[in-house]
Order: sequence, then structure tokens, then C-alpha cells
Amino acid sequence: MNHGNHIPLSHMRPGQSGLVVEIKGGFGLISRLNALGILPGKRVVKISSMIARGPVTIEVDRVQIAIGFGMAKRIIIEIDQ
Repeated sequence: MNHGNHIPLSHMRPGQSGLVVEIKGGFGLISRLNALGILPGKRVVKISSMIARGPVTIEVDRVQIAIGFGMAKRIIIEIDQ
């Protein structure tokens, strides 16, 4: 499911950054992520992730946020080159 340099947030490596291009989810998921500042056009940096599908920590607008693995795989990122 990799179109060029578009990958799910869950597949990013720690330290990688990119631009949110799409959120694949319903209204509830999208509004929850928007409330956290995660929306298309925002730059995010992946800080860390737990092994075995645990939470993913990212930085948006200089704020660190932990989101679940299920949410992270629905956020499509265009990776910085």
C-alpha cells in the first residue's frame, strides 16, 4: 500500500518526518485527530513506537502526542526526502 513516498504513519521509522496527506477513517476518527492537531497539511515527526502494535508517539506543532497503532495506520504521510 505504498504509493511512492506515501506510507501509513505506523510504518515510519523513529526520527522520520513528513506531511499528513490523508486520514482514512470516518467522521469520529477524523474529528478526534483534528482535535489533536493532526490534519492534512500538518508536518509530523515520529518520535517512537512500541513493539507489538503499541502506541505511536509523534510530534505535531512542537507537542508530543501518543496515538494508538490502529489510528496511526490510518494516517497517510508523504515522507520527507
